[in-house]
Amino acid sequence: MSKTIFITGANRGLGFESARRLTDLGHTVLVGARDRDQGLAAAARLRARFVPIDVADDESTANAAADVAAHEGHIDVLINNAGIAGTMAAADELTGEDATLVFNTNTISIVRVTSAFLPLLRRGDAPVVVNVTSGVGSAALTHDETRAESQLIAPLYAASKAAVTMLTTQYAKALTDMRFNAVDPGYTATDLNGHTGPQTVTEGTDAIVTLATEDASAGTGRVIDRYGPLPW
Repeated sequence: MSKTIFITGANRGLGFESARRLTDLGHTVLVGARDRDQGLAAAARLRARFVPIDVADDESTANAAADVAAHEGHIDVLINNAGIAGTMAAADELTGEDATLVFNTNTISIVRVTSAFLPLLRRGDAPVVVNVTSGVGSAALTHDETRAESQLIAPLYAASKAAVTMLTTQYAKALTDMRFNAVDPGYTATDLNGHTGPQTVTEGTDAIVTLATEDASAGTGRVIDRYGPLPW
């Protein structure tokens, strides 16, 4: 069954590749992006519709939801993908302003966008929210010396993604009329890391596509990567 899917940060990287794959599967994908020129270009390549959204801004997010309400009337899947790495400054040089920027974009935006799009999701078919988290926000993985996640020190990014995972599981418990799941794409070559990740962008979107298209019986409150469930 074809779904209507809204993806934030869909103009490049994991968001764009997710949009490409889901469009190829026959779904209607709405390309959410902050930069108008990049968003329009991505939508044209995907034969999709561009919806401007700055996930860090209340008014922009509300306008995006109103845009979708006026055109599609509903969505079946919301993919909260937009995010930033933030500063790579040493831990003893971090500032409150640094933290505010990262958490507003990576974590608070999920509350902002989800709240704005809840009415549209509730008009959809078996609605699901997919939140893009990261293994570097996992206490289990960052303490496992055999894992690459244990080698990265990025306090703000890691903490913001740990919060994304907890938000996901809490939403899953609180809003039982839809599903909330989180996905760790894995260390993927994207602009976010200067294309240093060993995974291709297609491999990095495997779990995103899975959560966006799986049967409703798959469940809620889960955290997975492309290989299966993750410890947290």
